[in-house]
Amino acid sequence: MLTLKILFWVFLFIIFYAYFGYGILLFVIIKILRLLGLRKKYAGNEDYEPEVTLFVAAYNEKDYVDAKIKNSLELDYPKDKIKQVWVTDGSDDGTQEVLKKYADKGVEVYHEDARGGKIGAMNRGMAFVKTPIVIFSDANTMLGKESIRRIVNLFRNPKVGCVSGEKRIYQKDMDSAAGTEGIYWKYESILKKWDAELYSVVGAAGELFAIRTELFQKVEKDTLLDDFIISLRVAEKGYTIQYDPEAYAIETASADVKEELKRKIRISAGGIQSIIRLKELLNPFKYGILTFQYISHRVLRWTLAPLGLLLILIFNLIIVLNCGIINFNNIYVWIFWAQILFYLAAMLGWYFENKKIKIKVLFIPYYFFIMNLSVYLGVIRFLKGKQTVKWERAKRG
Repeated sequence: MLTLKILFWVFLFIIFYAYFGYGILLFVIIKILRLLGLRKKYAGNEDYEPEVTLFVAAYNEKDYVDAKIKNSLELDYPKDKIKQVWVTDGSDDGTQEVLKKYADKGVEVYHEDARGGKIGAMNRGMAFVKTPIVIFSDANTMLGKESIRRIVNLFRNPKVGCVSGEKRIYQKDMDSAAGTEGIYWKYESILKKWDAELYSVVGAAGELFAIRTELFQKVEKDTLLDDFIISLRVAEKGYTIQYDPEAYAIETASADVKEELKRKIRISAGGIQSIIRLKELLNPFKYGILTFQYISHRVLRWTLAPLGLLLILIFNLIIVLNCGIINFNNIYVWIFWAQILFYLAAMLGWYFENKKIKIKVLFIPYYFFIMNLSVYLGVIRFLKGKQTVKWERAKRG
């Protein structure tokens, strides 16, 4: 029983650390560094204003093309220094035909009938990028007006190899539990800001990120998380990934939890694949602080934290059955019933979601449950080799 109790507390600590403890630790470290005056912004060349390429890999995005192009042409950056490259492999809804209307606006379109997935399109399309910086963005996301300028500003530092923008979610009153995604991304934004201040962000958001073109290396054709792999391979080369929350891409939340689950299963399967392919980053003797950040912010959330949620419930049940399940003088009993209440709240969230009844306080435990369930389903899908690299875009609200 002692061994069981030790394991219980170990996994409880891992869960707390992965979701909250790391953020608290980051906050404390950053505060100390600021007090000691060890964090100063890089000045560099204030006239740095290179040409950039806005790169969009699109599959059947006809409905978004006009809005995306309009948004791109309104960005606060010299128009003659923004190139646009669209790769539309496999599109059969006329996306490429709509894009051709904008040829006089500097929009280059590279189409192939064969559908090889987003990473295939990116690998092929990078051959057409001739600018020193390439900015990746999705067709269905709109960029903040100053996004490109703010991204370029961080590249003034030669140690920066990648810049991640912020993913924002439109918040609407009618949003389902999937709208909790916006709350999650706000929390992630804070962590990324502190990660960047400490040393480096650990992975970029595919909705908006940029790299030095010379640092791009072709990614394996079966890669599931292209943005994560591309950005961290830049970090493996000794460069940092920086972050500016005011360089942002905005989109609506998933249409419902079913669609959000589909998206997160893919991410989870890709997370396991990424941990395997980026195994060098687990070496603290080689990568130091980056390894600490990578394990704390990413690896634990895709491995031990979700596993721990199941194990502490099982361990806790065994312990309370031994000491008395209603013996409220015992801390294990209190923790056990707290877990039961949490999962009951998640189930009620699911019930009210299906009944179209909005009790938002229940959306948070429901979303958290779905987020961790997706890890189990993603691992199973990855092990079975059933996760395709082809686009499986979740429907948006």
